[in-house]
Amino acid sequence: MMRLRYYTGIFGCVAALLTVGQADEAPIKIGQYGAFTGKEAAFGVSARKGVMLAFAEANAAGGLLGRKLELITEDNQSKAGESATIAKKFVSRDKVVAVLGGNPSTNSLEAAPILQNARIPMIAISSTNPRVTEMGSYIFRVCFIDSFQGAVLAKFARTTLHAQRAGILSSANNPYSVGIAKVFREKFTAAGGVVAIEQKHSEGDKDFRAQLTAIKNAGVDVIFHSSNYTEGALICIQARQLGFTGPLFGGDAWEAPQLIEIGGAAVEGAYYSTHASPDSTAPEMQNFIRQYRALWNGETPDSIAALGYDAARLLFDALRRAGTTESVKLREAIATTTDLPGVTGRITIDKDRNASKSAVILTVKGGKFAYVETIDP
Repeated sequence: MMRLRYYTGIFGCVAALLTVGQADEAPIKIGQYGAFTGKEAAFGVSARKGVMLAFAEANAAGGLLGRKLELITEDNQSKAGESATIAKKFVSRDKVVAVLGGNPSTNSLEAAPILQNARIPMIAISSTNPRVTEMGSYIFRVCFIDSFQGAVLAKFARTTLHAQRAGILSSANNPYSVGIAKVFREKFTAAGGVVAIEQKHSEGDKDFRAQLTAIKNAGVDVIFHSSNYTEGALICIQARQLGFTGPLFGGDAWEAPQLIEIGGAAVEGAYYSTHASPDSTAPEMQNFIRQYRALWNGETPDSIAALGYDAARLLFDALRRAGTTESVKLREAIATTTDLPGVTGRITIDKDRNASKSAVILTVKGGKFAYVETIDP
């Protein structure tokens, strides 16, 4: 709670930077929605901070198309249904020209049909479920998709961890979790591994001992959890308490400081796949880290912040190339983005409006996230 109050205050202080040095014409309004409070806030807060940095830089450089950029943000409070309500507000009241967000795929799946119907381009920041961009021709994403991430984790488990038998624990009512678990199962099996057991839980559960006992008794080498960081941290704690000594790992939904804050020593040696690493020596990443730390009190950005920054910059690049905020031309410019240098890698939007890019594997080492390896498409 203290962290969220700090973020709320500092967001207010930075707001003035978003409209510096502009012409007096009407601003270009762009919406962003996400979970800035509630159980998913780590994702939303990180994404918002990356987006705000991109807006501050663009406005300081003179804006776009001779106009200032106005960022309109809305908090879905980690509540089901709120993203759809926000999307309707963006369309009817705010008259935005484009939308950035969301983070969990469930958020984007709520908002996408409304924005598609209104022909307002949306760029999802970290929503990896394939169904998101299937919502229509105005829906894009800046991250990789679950099928790639599931395959990356299966390859990592087989080739790096040398796992023979895996146990899967997924969230039954989370599309992201179900999707990535399905691909992991298929790819791990195809690579010669055995998925010995699969167990499920519900969003918000705190006790996983029954599922973990069954998984441990199945004689698995590794445990793959395909849902969020809060449950992931508790699963690591309880697995260690039950005597499981093998590796535990998750997808990019594990990426949050709270994984370590909640999990403590139990998450040491855990792994997850994600979109970028601050350990990268790429000039784009190093410049981003310098600017981000300067704006946010020396804080080191995570990959969700980097994705938020890239999503905003992808939109800005498309606005420049379109030369207008008119929706059809802006949609076309986003769709034809090719080899755009980004913090999370060079971005090309494919025919299905997804971003083709690499994934990285990180581990928890000494109470910090550390780079392990990069896996290409």
